[in-house]
Amino acid sequence: MSHESQRNIRCLVAKVGLDGHDRGAHVITRAFRDAGFEVIYSGLHKAPEEIVQATVQEDVDVLGISILSGAHNTLVPKIVEGLQEYDAFEDTLIIVGGIVPDEDREGLKEAGVDAIFGPGTPMEETIEFIRENVTRRD
Repeated sequence: MSHESQRNIRCLVAKVGLDGHDRGAHVITRAFRDAGFEVIYSGLHKAPEEIVQATVQEDVDVLGISILSGAHNTLVPKIVEGLQEYDAFEDTLIIVGGIVPDEDREGLKEAGVDAIFGPGTPMEETIEFIRENVTRRD
């Protein structure tokens, strides 16, 4: 083993709001683990503040927000604002997975989301995006 080996990428897969559909979150959690990432799953029905706290406390590299409820324009910016308050925004890659209409995507990216992956996105595409864009904090 060389001293060049990097620690695993740490990810928080978070379900925000009242969205009770978590099959996709479980699938992505498994795929991320299979790719060698350390993954923490938030569980269902988390408030934006709880997700911010978990992101900061767990010192994650990637926050994956799974949302299917349609409340993404309200909840996701609240999470981003919370991360900014804790100075955790710059070091955290923020991705959103779920159903986000095309007309809402630009606003979320302007709010600070790095990428949005809709239903049917190949797992490898998401994993490669993370590997190419994560900020290393070794």
